[in-house]
Amino acid sequence: MNYRYSGIFFALFATAILSFAGIRSASGARESNPGYMINKNSIPATDSNITESATAEISSSMMMYESLGLAEIGLGIEAFELALKGYEKLKMAGKLERDQLLTIADFSQPSTQKRLYIIDFNKQQLLFNTYVAHGRNSGKEQAVHYSNTMSSYKSSPGFYLTEETYYGSNGYSLRLEGLEKGINDNADKRAIVMHGADYVSERLIRSQGFLGRSQGCPAVPVKLARPIINTIKDGSLLFIYAPVNFYAQRSTLIN
Repeated sequence: MNYRYSGIFFALFATAILSFAGIRSASGARESNPGYMINKNSIPATDSNITESATAEISSSMMMYESLGLAEIGLGIEAFELALKGYEKLKMAGKLERDQLLTIADFSQPSTQKRLYIIDFNKQQLLFNTYVAHGRNSGKEQAVHYSNTMSSYKSSPGFYLTEETYYGSNGYSLRLEGLEKGINDNADKRAIVMHGADYVSERLIRSQGFLGRSQGCPAVPVKLARPIINTIKDGSLLFIYAPVNFYAQRSTLIN
């Protein structure tokens, strides 16, 4: 591991230790090539098991970032690093039914880039890397404005738990539970879900210079909607990364 990633590893190691300490004190313990397709764990019983498990997973995940070439296909190290922080906290708290998966929507990238990444930690594979829309009032090519309020038509950053599927006005869709109070916890009331959309296409990028936009939902290409939804449904973690100060300051899952 090179010097840069060694520094990141040790920073994440320290974060894992601090996160564990906080938990203990509170409880007394990724179309023809538009996309690339390639158990609830019990909380460890002892202090050393928790620490060793978190450290091993962070180390393995950072090596996976390099081995899968995630930087080369656009996933920023900060987005990945923060996603891991929240993932580890939620996993140790027993919130994730399907903790082998992590989905990251990197909104530091413009919508013309394939900025959705679905990673399988057990298989050590990138399952999908494709386009994902942001809300129409969040910005044009780039998402710069975010909101948790009704009818804002803006994206909300942070961590979401995937729930059940259903058929709605946008076809096969996936409900999302916003896990961060005051940041994305109105997802259900706002009907923020994952679904397929015709406006999430390279054709639209070529014609107008940016991807179509949603009413706040992380919409994906129609042809990939069903396989993506079926892969991540029922209790896996989605992280929408937004490089904005208000999220960095208010989120308890990345601090």
